Amino acid sequence: MITGSLVLIIITGLLLGLAAGFVMHRSDYCVAGMFRDAFIFGRFKGLQILLLQVAVTMLLFELARQAGLLPLYPFPILAPPALVNFLGGIIFGLGMVLAGGCVFGTLYKMGAGSVVSAVAFLGLILGSGLYALVHPWWQQLAQATALAPGRITVPQLFNLDPLLPLIIFWLPTIFLLWRWGRQGALQRPAVVAGYLQPWRAAIILALIGLASYLLHGMPMGVTTSFTKFAAMGAAVVAPDWVAGQTLFQAVSLDVIHPDSGARLTGGPGPQPDLLFAIQVPLALGVVLGSTLSALLLREFAVRLRVPPLQLLSALAGGILMGLAARMTPACNVWHLMGGLPIMAMQSILFLLGLFPGTWLGVKLFRLLVR
Repeated sequence: MITGSLVLIIITGLLLGLAAGFVMHRSDYCVAGMFRDAFIFGRFKGLQILLLQVAVTMLLFELARQAGLLPLYPFPILAPPALVNFLGGIIFGLGMVLAGGCVFGTLYKMGAGSVVSAVAFLGLILGSGLYALVHPWWQQLAQATALAPGRITVPQLFNLDPLLPLIIFWLPTIFLLWRWGRQGALQRPAVVAGYLQPWRAAIILALIGLASYLLHGMPMGVTTSFTKFAAMGAAVVAPDWVAGQTLFQAVSLDVIHPDSGARLTGGPGPQPDLLFAIQVPLALGVVLGSTLSALLLREFAVRLRVPPLQLLSALAGGILMGLAARMTPACNVWHLMGGLPIMAMQSILFLLGLFPGTWLGVKLFRLLVR
């Protein structure tokens, strides 16, 4: 992990974001679409691709752990599970359907010129800041609904080496993936130049996730930076209010790196810190990577004539995702591409919450478009 140079952290974060944004745009890789299509059209190909990514990431993380390359394991900021992780997943699932994309989906679509996604991004910032109003109460709820104090992952819960649960998970998963591959279920018919098959994108994104863990000590995630943006904006007009909010005084990252001895700190407050240096370049890179891909394909376009109801839905969805990303905490990429592969119980509960949340989102969306 890079601990001695903020410049290197910023550069590597930007490069990882560029790669992720480029790949996501070329493959139309959006978790919101994967879940939404399952409920609206009964198409599960997207969820099959997501399973492939989780399985590959799980294998890569475990190989890195066995090689001694992950001194921070489980990675920082993860916490023991609570019912709020499930509730946050429900709200997030609802929000991503209304917004038309998950957090990273919003970023890469915005990079390709989507005005709807730009409005959803604004909602993400607003929701991340509005969470400060309920943070003290939500923290009390998290403590009251704690499920396994002192345990972060399933292996820790059962006092197992992570390798054993991985083998148990991988045996049926490798069979399913092999069967789907034989049936062509992982392949999408593509007639568009430059299209990247989602199964290839899943493997590339798993490698990018591993690189993030190795370089930054944690998987990809950006939503703490959104809270920081909200705090920075609020501090301009209401500095006393920001100073009085417990959320903005919190320190979510505070660990000593086992190898370098460096103290790693950061939080959702308005001040620049390590999390700011990691997440902001990553988010910017996703936007720019998608822009580059769209320009090369001559697909970049800003369409301003958008139905007002669609913009309102995107704003509301963004606000809900911003709130949920603090309530859970963290976004779908952090959990599904980081926490789930190490069997973090927070991430498992978040995943379970996405299903009823997406179902609710689809029901509400259908009411809106009638």
